[in-house]
Amino acid sequence: MPLTPTKIIDKLWQKDEFSRWMGMERLEEGYGFCKLKMVVRAEMCNGMEIAHGGISYSFADSAFAFASNSQGRVAVSIETSISHFKALKPGDIIYAHAKEISLGRRTALYEVRVEREDGELVAHFKGTVFRKDEEWQ
Repeated sequence: MPLTPTKIIDKLWQKDEFSRWMGMERLEEGYGFCKLKMVVRAEMCNGMEIAHGGISYSFADSAFAFASNSQGRVAVSIETSISHFKALKPGDIIYAHAKEISLGRRTALYEVRVEREDGELVAHFKGTVFRKDEEWQ
């Protein structure tokens, strides 16, 4: 019997020290989507006292990984990009909304919107995965 999206993401989450270290919180997940929450901390900021670009990228990348694996087959990233629109500061509460755009037999495309608590878009991430023949067990 195939695993549910939550059981698959549970398996990923158990071994994902990085996402947990960043303080990510899982809010919603299902077939082809995932929503995460996180608070920007001072140690995530650069010399300009704004969040390092790698923070929003890593946050979006985790949501992307969870959403793309939720369909039951092991999915690995083959291309990603991010556009940053607004700076993040310590204490900002942000959300990553990952959703599937296109699901093929071998590849799939996802977008992730990173937003502040008030819904303001701060970054847009796009990612493509290769879908292996291997299924989550």
